[in-house]
Formats: sequence, structure tokens, C-alpha cells
Amino acid sequence: MLQRILVWDVPTRVFHWSLALSFAGAYVTAESERYRDIHLALGYVLLGLLVFRLVWGLVGTAYARFSAFTFTPSQVKAYLLGLLSKQPQHYVGHNPAGGVAIFALLALGLLISVSGLGLEWEIGDEDFMEELHEIAANLMLVVVLVHIAGVLISSVLHRENLVRAMFTGYKQSATAVGITRAHVGLGVVLLVAIVGFLGWYLV
Repeated sequence: MLQRILVWDVPTRVFHWSLALSFAGAYVTAESERYRDIHLALGYVLLGLLVFRLVWGLVGTAYARFSAFTFTPSQVKAYLLGLLSKQPQHYVGHNPAGGVAIFALLALGLLISVSGLGLEWEIGDEDFMEELHEIAANLMLVVVLVHIAGVLISSVLHRENLVRAMFTGYKQSATAVGITRAHVGLGVVLLVAIVGFLGWYLV
């Protein structure tokens, strides 16, 4: 019998949607000198979020920890083959494909942030940093689009609304155990810090 369990804590959800919005905003403002301050502000938010996620991946709740979605290449292959056969193995937390996407997004996000700081602070060769920044951003966009497609496909095959789960934090499972704390306070602090920083930087 399926039961409703809490899987995603509040800080993880705040991180997820804040990262999506900050990356999207930074991407669309990248070529406009008029919105340069917005681009930079969102870039700093992106970096701050990534630093938070690296820490939370070590000390956070069960399904948010890196150990919960670190899979071997054979496990990733088996999961992808399962998608093709329309009989994928179900995971309460991140599935192997999602795990790969998360690590790719973290790595590319850090590369974008470092190259962006290099450009802003005039560190290293400007042309190299600019090209690296642009390539990393475009690669991250590709990973984001593939991730969205994977979420939609998994939602259909598993008959489970994964997008809604990342808003509510809850999923259905017959055997898995949910987390006991949502860490609402930390999530609120993270959100306030983001909004406060943007307000301070852009005013």
C-alpha cells in the first residue's frame, strides 16, 4: 500500500528552484550591458547556492546527501535501458540519470561561477575566461533541458508528478522511509538571504 512520505526538505527545494531561476535569469541577461548588474547579482546568487548545496550534500537529510544519488556507470546504464523498455526501476530519491544530471549541473555551475569571477575581477586571460564562461553556460543549458525531459519522461512512466514533489516535498512509496525533519527554518533563512542579497546588490 502506497504511503505519502516526506522526501525533499525545504532547503533542498529552495535551492532547486532558486538555482533554476538564477541560472535562467543570468543566461537571458548575459548579452545585455543594460542588465549587467542583474546578471552579476544572479551570478553571485548562483555561486552562493552551489556552495550551500555542496555543504548540504554532505550534512543534509537522507535523500539530499550525495551518497544517496551516487551511482556506478552500470547502474546508470541499467536505468537508461529500463527507460527504453518502459520498465525503469523506481527510486524514491534521485534516480541514476538524475544523479548524473545533478553532479553535471554542480560542476558546470562552479565552472561558470569561477570564469565569471575571473572576468569580473580581471583574473587570467580575458578571452579564455569569456569563452570558458560562455561554453560552460551553454553546456549547462543543455543539461538543464535534458534534465527537464528526463523528469517529464520519468513522471509519465512512473505515473508520478516529480515536479509537484519538488514543490511539496512529498512522494508516494510502499516501502521507503521518509525524512523526519523538513528544516523549514533553514529553508526560510536561505530564501531570505537570497532575496536580501539581491535587494542589497541591486538597490
